[in-house]
Amino acid sequence: MKKNKHKLLTTSILFTLATGIIYVINRLVFATAVLKNLLKSSADNYYNWRFGKVYYKKKGHGSPVLLIHDLTVYSSAYEWNKVVNELAETRTVYAIDLLGCGRSEKPRITYTNYLYVQLIADFIKNIIGEKADVIASGYSGSFTVLASYTNPEFINKIILINPPSLASLNKVPSKRSKLYKFILEFPIFGTLIYNIKTCQSNIQLLFTEKYLYNPFSVTPEMVDTYYEAAHKSLSNSKFLLSSLVAGYTNNNITHALKEINQSVTILYCEGETDSEKIAESYTTCNPAIESCMLKHAKHLPQLETPEKFLEILNIYL
Repeated sequence: MKKNKHKLLTTSILFTLATGIIYVINRLVFATAVLKNLLKSSADNYYNWRFGKVYYKKKGHGSPVLLIHDLTVYSSAYEWNKVVNELAETRTVYAIDLLGCGRSEKPRITYTNYLYVQLIADFIKNIIGEKADVIASGYSGSFTVLASYTNPEFINKIILINPPSLASLNKVPSKRSKLYKFILEFPIFGTLIYNIKTCQSNIQLLFTEKYLYNPFSVTPEMVDTYYEAAHKSLSNSKFLLSSLVAGYTNNNITHALKEINQSVTILYCEGETDSEKIAESYTTCNPAIESCMLKHAKHLPQLETPEKFLEILNIYL
């Protein structure tokens, strides 16, 4: 009996000690990730949305265009840094950090497709104040399509950069994905899993294998900025990741694609997996949708080949 009590006490002490060490490690990771302060912000550049403050930057004069980055825990308006200045020569450019990303607030909520559809519509209505063209990267293309369907008075032309497959958007949360969401949101240990997943070496791998066509185009600044974006607001960032892996941001957009009347162009890249087939599935839904392929580029052409990217924008915007 005494031996069992001794073992239990020893186990409790070791568990408490391990928990404390992991907590300190997590805090150190978050603290060091933002030391370079690459994602600077001003108090004037926030939209006080009902679910949290949303960072945006505004530049230029002319008809408005809204730039929406891909939806990942690493993403932010930094994605558009190499094209904003030239676009701003003839347009009023708005580039936002979606809620849960970058410099925006990261509330501890379940992030859903409906939340981002509402954010896009509310931002155009309350900040831009007039109908705008929208350029959306990756996953954010699905929210843009739904926003244009539910609020056609806010959106003019749409350009989707490497949008996700329609099949992937049809996936609903499963028991397994909900379990992973629960584990990831668990204090301390879930945060450790998050920090392992979002470490710099994994971000470097993302850039070389998925984001850029030429792996030698990856710069330390790109990796450091994405790393910082994933660790602002401490462990709150993991709530977006848990919502993404559980599938709460998915939504069937097929009906919206068939019904929308806005001009839609899909820019897909040569190096992106199944990009041509995905573009064809969109144009099958709505033959009015145009598509264009950009060679020698992958998931983020706006970062890797900004000159070619801007040439295509000038044709379709």
